[in-house]
Amino acid sequence: MKKIIIIGGGLGGLSAAVTLANAGMDVELYEKNDHFGGKLMPVRLGNHTFDFGPNTITMPEVFNSVIEQTDEPASDYFDFIPLNTHTRNHFPTGEYLDFSSDPDEMQAELNRVAPEDSVNFRSFLNEISRIYKLAERYFFPSTFQSWHDYLSPTLGKALVQVRPAETMDHFYKRYFRNPQLLQAFGRYATYIGSSPYKAPATFSLIAYLELVGGVYYAKGGNASIAEGFAAVARKNGALLHAGKAVKKIIVRDGKAVGVELEGGLLSEADAVILNGDLLSAFPQLTEESERPSFSNKKAVSYEPSISAFVILAGLNTRLPELKHHNVYFSGDYSGEFDDLFDKKRYSEQPTVYISNSSYTDPTVSPDGDNLFILVNAPALTADGKLQIDAEAYKNRIYDFLESYGLDIRNHVVEERTYTSSFIAENFNAYRGSLYGPSSHKKKDAFLRPANASPDIKNLYFVGGSTHPGGGSPMVTMSGQNVAKRILKKYGHSNS
Repeated sequence: MKKIIIIGGGLGGLSAAVTLANAGMDVELYEKNDHFGGKLMPVRLGNHTFDFGPNTITMPEVFNSVIEQTDEPASDYFDFIPLNTHTRNHFPTGEYLDFSSDPDEMQAELNRVAPEDSVNFRSFLNEISRIYKLAERYFFPSTFQSWHDYLSPTLGKALVQVRPAETMDHFYKRYFRNPQLLQAFGRYATYIGSSPYKAPATFSLIAYLELVGGVYYAKGGNASIAEGFAAVARKNGALLHAGKAVKKIIVRDGKAVGVELEGGLLSEADAVILNGDLLSAFPQLTEESERPSFSNKKAVSYEPSISAFVILAGLNTRLPELKHHNVYFSGDYSGEFDDLFDKKRYSEQPTVYISNSSYTDPTVSPDGDNLFILVNAPALTADGKLQIDAEAYKNRIYDFLESYGLDIRNHVVEERTYTSSFIAENFNAYRGSLYGPSSHKKKDAFLRPANASPDIKNLYFVGGSTHPGGGSPMVTMSGQNVAKRILKKYGHSNS
């Protein structure tokens, strides 16, 4: 029986653990934190429960498939609730725009808000559907070891058909003129930690995921997805260790042969999977001489994606103005991204996202709303400086929301603030970035760090900083893709 060690218990590492253990592999997973799921971290403040990580769930079939490959029903572990009208977008003019996964409802909403653009909505849906289907067929199931893997004729042909040379903002302007609608669609770039004015139009497929595929919430909290993965991995024989950090990947004769834990314990394996931010974790766990294709200089050359400034606020009431997902836009959206990426500073006019999962599931916060409040933040400077007074910025956000008529400050009974430094330290994220490299440069958008080391044999990578990219469905796919590649190598079947 081949032994596989997985470093990191995010969704990518957990999905790999389930797939490998189900196929009969000997699997050990080490996670430095006390919970599994990575940034999908449950937080409890008083009677208020929050999901720190992904609050918007799409592609439920991806998560279900991890469980269902073991011949168990996914519904035994998590229950996805569809959110039909899922996001209310608020604008400084006082207007709002609801996003729905029902095309007829969305059409009616556009007729109300932007009638001059509504005639183009079906054409827009057709195009983002085309882009998504190409990505689903050619990109999502693939693993990459080097740039040569991108040169296959079928993949190359698909690549040129997904609008790689056009920005998301330019693409949206082909169909819409209403500035508020453009702003709302442009926000999808932040799902990959990037700017809509720089990221390729390929990522407009994110709009497909929400407007066609649907938005979901896992009852009891989205962290139940990670908890379900961990339970099934253990049920299939995987050994999952929380609170145990790996100090070093052991490389012998150019092969990964195991790991050394922080306490000095050695554990050998036939292959190692690193589920972590490659820009930080790979250089930390290996000697530079062992990875000439990924030097320290190369690791720091990547532009990091955006980070986040987060407030968790438990309220003593339910605010009727709030839906499950809410966005309060700044008056200068392009200026906000200039601040984040070009000037590398916190924006004075930030867009604020609020998740209020108790709107859908009051049991997670029975005494009042549980608000996950997120503002896009720049990555930390190279020297790791925070660049912000957290208390002052929190109050700026509350002031901004009050300008929209939303009074949070006077109803807070539980509160905690998280900065880029917390993200960097607790999730070993490169400069506190949420998604590894940004997707502004074409090579970083389409040639992300590969799924296998070209220098160290039997060392594989999963997670948001590698292919197919950031977002909880994508990192889950990366874990399954790599696991299937390992099974194929060793002649196992996971069916």
